[in-house]
Amino acid sequence: MNEGEGVGVNVDGREGRELAGRVAIVTGAARNIGRAIAVELGRQGAKVVVNVQSSKAEAEETAALVTAAGGQALVQLADVSTPEGAQRLIDGALARFGQIDILVNNAAIRRESPFDDLDWQQWRAVMGVILDGAYLCAHAATPHLRKSAAGAVINIGGMSAHGGSAGRAHVLAAKMGLIGLTRALAYDLADNHVTANCVVPGLIDTARGQSAQGTPAHHAKHATLLGRRGTPQEVADLVAFLCGPKARYLTGQTMHANGGAFLG
Repeated sequence: MNEGEGVGVNVDGREGRELAGRVAIVTGAARNIGRAIAVELGRQGAKVVVNVQSSKAEAEETAALVTAAGGQALVQLADVSTPEGAQRLIDGALARFGQIDILVNNAAIRRESPFDDLDWQQWRAVMGVILDGAYLCAHAATPHLRKSAAGAVINIGGMSAHGGSAGRAHVLAAKMGLIGLTRALAYDLADNHVTANCVVPGLIDTARGQSAQGTPAHHAKHATLLGRRGTPQEVADLVAFLCGPKARYLTGQTMHANGGAFLG
């Protein structure tokens, strides 16, 4: 089936090519939720720019999965916490695909540190990637999103920013800042029918929980109503929906995907 022909059946039997003809950028797409989002957007027909700061091998794995799912992919190394890096990401997407329709700000650092030990460098490192990176990428992409017939910005938040958690002041502040940025973008981009929404995953089974410190402390204090943890694919499905034609009346919203662990 050619792009633009409408709904069909993809390689895994899931219906839909609703993003055919669109170009999507996914930051922090080396693994876990970012990888699942990139692959799902590709499965839905999008051409996907897979962004990482330095994990080129993992980014290439993600790109291969996007291609296997029926999409097209470009690996773009860039540090989105800097103006130069964010602009290089946008320029690379335009040079390869000629347009930008979807921006998913997923890049994040989630280090834990007691507040007494949280120094300025640690604070700035986290804020730089999560909040500054989202601003810088959105700012650089805005002129091109405005030209899209169905532009969409999706910021990936964090459940602990809503319920609170010890040892994560920098992460919580940055993730909650994404809520304000999302609402501002919803207002500022509405004239061109560009939507902006925030997806907030919670208690998702990802590799980041398997660090030397084990499962993050804030995870141990919560349980889901559904009795299980979510999957990156379930977050990706929500993101893809918000990027697609059935969600064009949704903007400025914060949507939680946490199995009932937090009721927002």
